[in-house]
Amino acid sequence: MLQGKRIAILATDGFEQSELVEPLDRLRAADADVKVVSLQPGTIRGVRGREWAEEVEVDAVVEDVSAEDFDALVLPGGLYNPDTLRQDENAVQFVRDMFAAKKAIGAICHGPWMLAQANILRNRKVTSYPSIRTDLTNAGALWKDDEVVVDKGLVTSRTPEDLDAFCSKVIEETAEGRHESRRVPEAA
Repeated sequence: MLQGKRIAILATDGFEQSELVEPLDRLRAADADVKVVSLQPGTIRGVRGREWAEEVEVDAVVEDVSAEDFDALVLPGGLYNPDTLRQDENAVQFVRDMFAAKKAIGAICHGPWMLAQANILRNRKVTSYPSIRTDLTNAGALWKDDEVVVDKGLVTSRTPEDLDAFCSKVIEETAEGRHESRRVPEAA
């Protein structure tokens, strides 16, 4: 289904294990070429709840990639992961560039923090982990408490319990290709 599609999963230490591994596995099972992109080479370590979990190999460093290299982007949650990423200008610019290039973007749990930091949420329908709702609405988002919310190639979900619907919609939006009706974000 996604043969020839290249997808980046942007993450760093502290990602919610299932929110990276399940999309990675599902996207690869759909024949996509998936790369884990991070702030540094080597490995990154996930968490399950509050406990450290397994490591995942990093395929590329964010400062060495561009939106032209990929057809879609996935932003896993976990508390520490997006909080660290949103402080890195290369990571934020990569998200902004993927959006401006009209590529599919999936963000789950706390992952939508990156969308707020990239200034791409104004008048966009999204969902997230409930504790960041105010952050997203302050960034202009139209927040909904649904399993998965899709808005012109932007796919968001709340928690690991929503992963099945999230992965299915990320695959669907990636297969569709570019999402032409987006406005280009401005730098925050």
